[in-house]
Amino acid sequence: MRCDKFSAAWAGSHVALFLLTAVGQATADVTLTVYYAPGQTPLADGTVPDASATPTAYDDSLQAYSTATLVAPAAPNATAMPTAFALAVPSAVPAGASIEQSGSFFGFSVEMSVVNQVLGKNSSLLQVPFLNLMANLQQRTGRIHVRVGGNTQETATLVESTSDGKILEKDLTAVSGTTDTPPLIFTADLIQMMRNISDLVNVHWFLGVPFNDTNWRLEIVETGQAILGEFLIGIQAGNEPDLYANHGRRPTNYTQDDYFGEFGLLIQALDADTSVQASKLLIAPSVSTNWSPESVLSAGTGFIPTYGSSLEALAVEHYPSDNCGVAFPDSGIAINDPQSLLSTYLSHGSATSIVSPYLNTSEVAQTNGLPFYMFETNTASCGGFAGLSDAFASALWGVDYAMQMAAVNFSTALFHVGGQSVSYNPFTPPPTNESTFHQWTIGPIYYSALVVAEALGASNTSQVLDLNANSGNELTPAYGIWEHGALTRVLLINFANDPTGASTLQVDLSMPDGTLPSTVNVKLLLANNVTQKGNFTWAGQTFGGNFQSDGRPIGAEDIATTACGVPTDGSSTTAACRINVPAPGAALVFMSGTAAADEIAGAPSVTFSTTSVTKVVVATATVPASLLATSNGHGGNGTYQMIQLGSTSKGSVTSAGASIRALPAWAILGSAVAAALGILSTNVW
Repeated sequence: MRCDKFSAAWAGSHVALFLLTAVGQATADVTLTVYYAPGQTPLADGTVPDASATPTAYDDSLQAYSTATLVAPAAPNATAMPTAFALAVPSAVPAGASIEQSGSFFGFSVEMSVVNQVLGKNSSLLQVPFLNLMANLQQRTGRIHVRVGGNTQETATLVESTSDGKILEKDLTAVSGTTDTPPLIFTADLIQMMRNISDLVNVHWFLGVPFNDTNWRLEIVETGQAILGEFLIGIQAGNEPDLYANHGRRPTNYTQDDYFGEFGLLIQALDADTSVQASKLLIAPSVSTNWSPESVLSAGTGFIPTYGSSLEALAVEHYPSDNCGVAFPDSGIAINDPQSLLSTYLSHGSATSIVSPYLNTSEVAQTNGLPFYMFETNTASCGGFAGLSDAFASALWGVDYAMQMAAVNFSTALFHVGGQSVSYNPFTPPPTNESTFHQWTIGPIYYSALVVAEALGASNTSQVLDLNANSGNELTPAYGIWEHGALTRVLLINFANDPTGASTLQVDLSMPDGTLPSTVNVKLLLANNVTQKGNFTWAGQTFGGNFQSDGRPIGAEDIATTACGVPTDGSSTTAACRINVPAPGAALVFMSGTAAADEIAGAPSVTFSTTSVTKVVVATATVPASLLATSNGHGGNGTYQMIQLGSTSKGSVTSAGASIRALPAWAILGSAVAAALGILSTNVW
């Protein structure tokens, strides 16, 4: 399917730059991307089958939108989970707290093969929802870390151009290995697209040098440094080298010593490349399951003593389970049952068991002055589990897991983003043939990112400690967060599933060595039950369900204020703040300052609006620029009102209509000014 971007009134100018100057808000001449979804096989001539055919309801076989739901566990009894307990938290940083953590700790890993779906079609057509999702985090933390890589980076080759002008192409006839990974070719415009994103929202990037063989293709490093500049913060050297033999990328006897030698060859190649600034650039060893990181670090003459001057960070990759038996039914891999695994993810033990094998590596990293990254992770490899990875249980799990990693001195955790065939995506664009009438789907892991962003804040001085709350009960973990040496926030989690309210936690927070504030602000992460899909809320705001989000939160923010003091019921003589945490749910308690102030500590709030539309169905409505300038008048007070519109999609009009959010007033002004100056075209594709 061919796409042409909207025309501009003057060469080399973008709507984004004009509107930024004209109205003082960040916006962009961007649109929803077009890409190949599963089932849309390119024809022999490289084209895609006719997109003007009547669209059908979305295919539930696409895991990203599966409606499969698991059975929620029964509520725990009082013995299994006491619901009322006291939690004394020191006002000063206690022994055992983490290193100082950045607010950008929780980031994302985007599979390279889907960047033209998730980030944008090219450097001129960025994905508006992605910009909004990143802006939400920037507002809270100041910056975001995103890695572009994964299995598909290993065979990626940078080329001058592609035959059809796309920034990325897959050779679907040459898939290889157990992961069925197609070789990629890409152009420099892919990296320019990343830079243009960073110029709008403060995203810093990780890339990876192809490691499928030792005929090093260093163009991605050269071009990445030239275009991204300071926004490129590291290059991965080998993605899960311990699985190379399994995936057919190396001989079956490939060892840690072999990787050690190849890593040295890569450094030699980088040093010989005058277009590369190779000092302190590389991230390694990024092992997963077959090798321990220590086995690599002790290989050869010692990994860090030998290569430390070239290392930016140590890294590992880990998924607590896998769905590979389903994803690759002919592989002979055992199938894991998500229903039987659900309770595992609803336990603090999941987080502690994942990080425990890496405690020694964390110490090694600290001793050698290196950051330690969880470079790729999520609920389960091979796409995650429908009904679990896309349910509220994963939002709570993601919060606990990320905070546990922060507590044991990981420096960054990147949660993976795949395509339409996975369940664990933090965010997913709609399939191509639905992009005119469906929006994005926001997964539970993105809610986790928001909570952790606010828990760690924007000061870059946050220190974290697992508080061993409720006598270490696995259903009720809690974390203390200290900034500049003082207690600022406490995070409480309730993994129980109990819609009756009987399992709501009643936590009496006290600060025995400090002065308790008279009131505290509380934000809640909530859903009706742990198996709920979509429509979760963080402080009363939501991103809706499947196909309902443009990346901006919906609804009024709800920040509770809780009084602190001696309980009036006579249960204690110690002053405390009594915090209620519903089951299931999480509560972030702001012990100093206000939640509203902390929320905007990273950067001013900014949102982006779409200034172009797509057309993939015959008779889809088009909008003249003159009409577009005034057509968004609904909700002109700047609020995100909901209006009911009929569908423009063949055969899909219902009596209920389709809910579409009106743009805020500044976006309306931007459209009006743009139309008046003729910089928007009425072209569609």
